[in-house]
Amino acid sequence: MQNQRIRPRFDLTGRVAVVTGSSKGIGEAMARGLAEFGAKVVVSSRSQSSVDAIAEQYRQDGLEATAIACHVGDADDRQRLIERTIDTYGCLDILINNAATNPYFGPVEGLTAEAYHKTLDINLTAALQLSNLALPHLRASGHGSVIHISSIEGLHANPNFAAYNISKAGIIMLGKSQAREWAADNVRVNVICPGLVKTKLSRALWENEQVADHMLQSIPLSRMATPDEMAGLAVWLASDAASYVTGSVVVADGGMLG
Repeated sequence: MQNQRIRPRFDLTGRVAVVTGSSKGIGEAMARGLAEFGAKVVVSSRSQSSVDAIAEQYRQDGLEATAIACHVGDADDRQRLIERTIDTYGCLDILINNAATNPYFGPVEGLTAEAYHKTLDINLTAALQLSNLALPHLRASGHGSVIHISSIEGLHANPNFAAYNISKAGIIMLGKSQAREWAADNVRVNVICPGLVKTKLSRALWENEQVADHMLQSIPLSRMATPDEMAGLAVWLASDAASYVTGSVVVADGGMLG
């Protein structure tokens, strides 16, 4: 084979990645994508048994993975996730903040303070705090990459999703702010905004036939995405193929926002 110049830039061999909310859905697909391109992946979610099962499946497929349970809303768990990653692998190169929740579906005036704060704590505050904990190790890496998973709901207001919309808009600005401040340390920060992806989190949309039909009519590709269709973006943004990309918001919505 001739010498390759571009393809090796996608290689993640030797790099260590933490992916939150990676026992299912988009997070699991991204974790597998990173592992298939050579990364050592820490699979993380609240349930130890769930992440154990995913990590074992990866290992059976010849991939390297470690399972570490973490409730991202818990400060001690966040600290433990980063510490155990360093204890296991000695470094950290990639952090994907994917874990999210949406406990309330309804009008703004019905949104309780409890539901609002829970949504912001999991979707936004946890990403901020985990990024800060990871930063010293990402700096030491020399090619650190943080990827926040937002949503097109952070770019336009979808009725009945106020707290979720707010949290996902906030994580976009968090990523942009971090990218500005951390570029000098060669730590890149980018945001992915998926559209309608068939996951447990979006079930309130795709299980409602009337809502799903309305949304599908607004998507030029006329279908929902699968979680695997988001994985390539994570691999690209985490790799040297995207070494000049930081502070970017990448939309993958089938053309919905145009």
